[in-house]
Amino acid sequence: MSQFLMTVHGPADLDPTIGSYGSQADWDEAFAATERYNEQLRADGHWVFAGGLESASNARVVDGQEGAPVVTDGPYLESKEYLAGFWIIEAADLDTALGLAAEASAACRGKVEVRAFDGLG
Repeated sequence: MSQFLMTVHGPADLDPTIGSYGSQADWDEAFAATERYNEQLRADGHWVFAGGLESASNARVVDGQEGAPVVTDGPYLESKEYLAGFWIIEAADLDTALGLAAEASAACRGKVEVRAFDGLG
């Protein structure tokens, strides 16, 4: 089995209470569907870890390359989209991971990027 990172991307200009969803009901439905999807990943043995992320405006960037670390507020890159959450899954191959990503996209109602780990770690 290989491990894959599946990331969910969303618009940067979100309503802090309902994100990019049209209403609180849409938000509730998407999160319930995502939890059902998570339970299925666990049941099928694909689950490794997952998490949602706070707003990119709460990010901190640390540069410790030279001397004392420098910490700055905000995301590393200014962007129209941000990383909203992720899954780390185990799957037999890329095709299986892409199928799981399609299910994730439908559940969370967002685009999902899939990347294999390089195996160097």
